[in-house]
Parts: sequence; C-alpha cells; structure tokens
Amino acid sequence: MAFSDEVLAVLDVKFAAVLSHLDERQRRLYLASEAEALGHGGIAAVARLAEVSELTVARGREELAGGAEALGRARRAGGGRKSASERGPGLVAALELLIEPRAVGDPVSPLRWTTASLRDLSRELTDAGHPVSAPVVGSLLRAMGFSLQGMAKTWAGSQVPDRDAQFRHINTAAERFLARGLLVVSVDTKAKEPIGDFARPGRTYRPKGKPITAPDHDFIDPDTPFVIPYAIYDLGRDSGWVNVGTDRNTAAFAVESLRRWCKVQGHLD
Repeated sequence: MAFSDEVLAVLDVKFAAVLSHLDERQRRLYLASEAEALGHGGIAAVARLAEVSELTVARGREELAGGAEALGRARRAGGGRKSASERGPGLVAALELLIEPRAVGDPVSPLRWTTASLRDLSRELTDAGHPVSAPVVGSLLRAMGFSLQGMAKTWAGSQVPDRDAQFRHINTAAERFLARGLLVVSVDTKAKEPIGDFARPGRTYRPKGKPITAPDHDFIDPDTPFVIPYAIYDLGRDSGWVNVGTDRNTAAFAVESLRRWCKVQGHLD
C-alpha cells in the first residue's frame, strides 16, 4: 500500500525525535505500533523510515499481539551479543601470555613488573589477531581476578620510552638461564627496622599472661639506629636468604649482600 508523503514525513520527524531515547525492545514495540496503525504495508514503510529490518518490526507486532509482559531488560535471557571471550576463544589465553611477565608481585615468573596500559594490551592483542578494545581488556582482566591497586607503589624513578622493552629483555634472559639450569637471583631491600624497644609485628610463644612488652608509643628520633634487611631470592630453587646490615641502602650494600649469600649459602646450593 502506498502512503502519502505527508504521512511519511510526520513519521520521519517522530522517529528522529523519539527513537534515540528508547532501548532496543522499546523501539521494536513503538515501531510495531506505528506499523499497526498504518495497516497493510505498514511494516515495510516503518522499517524503511527507521532503517531497521522488517523482521524487527514484525517481531514487535507479534509481541504486542501476544500481550507479552513487560520485561526488566532490553533482551531476553541469553539474547544479545556474545562476550569477547566467547567470540574469540583464544583471546583470554593471549592476554594471559601478555600479562605473565608484567604482573607485579608473583615470584613464580622470573620477572613480574606491570608496565602495560589497557591501550598497550589492546594494541598488542589486535596485532596478534584478536581485535579488542581497551575497555574490553579491562573487563577481561577483572574477570581474571586482576584489579587496580597500589599503582603509586609500582612507579620507580623516571620513566623512559623503552622501559617495557628492558624488562621484557631481562625476563626473557632469566627464563633462558633457568631453562639451562643456570643461576638466577633477585635482590630486594626490605623495610627498615628501628633498633630499640619498639613494638614489632608477629607473635611468639610465651607463658600465658606474660607478653613481651614495649612502650605504647614509638618515638623515633634522628639518632635512632636502623637495620636494613636485604633479601636474596634464588628463583630456580625457590629459596630465600636475608642479609641484615646497618649501612645505607646503597648499591655497595646490595653487592655485599650477594657476596655474603654466595659465601654462606649460594656455593652450597
């Protein structure tokens, strides 16, 4: 059935004003109501003006005719676009490979250091044949148990453009050494501890009612001596060793800690 230009013009104005404010199901039902009002040929005319499929309008008519109850969502359960991980079965595995050498705090990997942003990961996944946006990468990371935390603690010193490449190189070299059975250790200074009658974390077995006592307030003056623990971690053996000194936290202290570890424990291992 042919409709007058005036009728079609009115519908065009109404669609332009209303459709953008409706969700998918609301649009479908509204278009179906207009098609019903037009009568024969209404579905085709409405679909053409609204730039949607005739099947969409027809389905809306069926829903109106069937008296379907109002839904609390635009799509029925199970409807809609599949998740990124379902559309790309290898996406999560590819993301895990990118994250593995760059996640902070897990000694299982030879080097754990997060330097990649969501955009970096999105670009690398896309280059690897898994086109995905940065927000989707963020959603996948949250589903994998990652969260944004302690970002201020992961920045160390000035940033250089090739920093990520440097740590990747170190991680690759460490994995190659471990595969050959060669020694790989990491060195890390721990929190300084003041020497004296100060409260300490942790617990020890004591006679009931006789705890080790300390002042109720820790007043540390400039002359209070400190000890600095330096940890040496053997990645291949998954064993640690700590050197405790009173010197400044310097490169010389780190080298001396390695030397002592080698003399006391390393040569035995």
